[in-house]
Amino acid sequence: MSMDIQALFGSRIRSIRDGANLSREVVAEKSDINANYLGEIERGEKWPSLEVIHRLAGALHVSPSAFLEFESEELDASLLQAKLQKLLAKRTTEELQQATRVLKAMFRM
Repeated sequence: MSMDIQALFGSRIRSIRDGANLSREVVAEKSDINANYLGEIERGEKWPSLEVIHRLAGALHVSPSAFLEFESEELDASLLQAKLQKLLAKRTTEELQQATRVLKAMFRM
């Protein structure tokens, strides 16, 4: 990994925020922090306190640990499909229905 841990952490927050289709301003307001400060966190320039991490996670509806789940960006489509199949293999019908709804919404189907 060429990026340092602080940059990966910030990039992960930005990725989750983008995935939730929320602006920096909205997430900052919900987290009771300044949008510029959130930008510094996302760029890996600042480390937030544990309290701020907790508030960011709440604003983004994820566990704080989600910010530490950085994987290298996979480029091979067949490997990505295999990862998805593995993720979905042992899910309940209800979980699969939910995953389908999320993917449809994500791809606007």
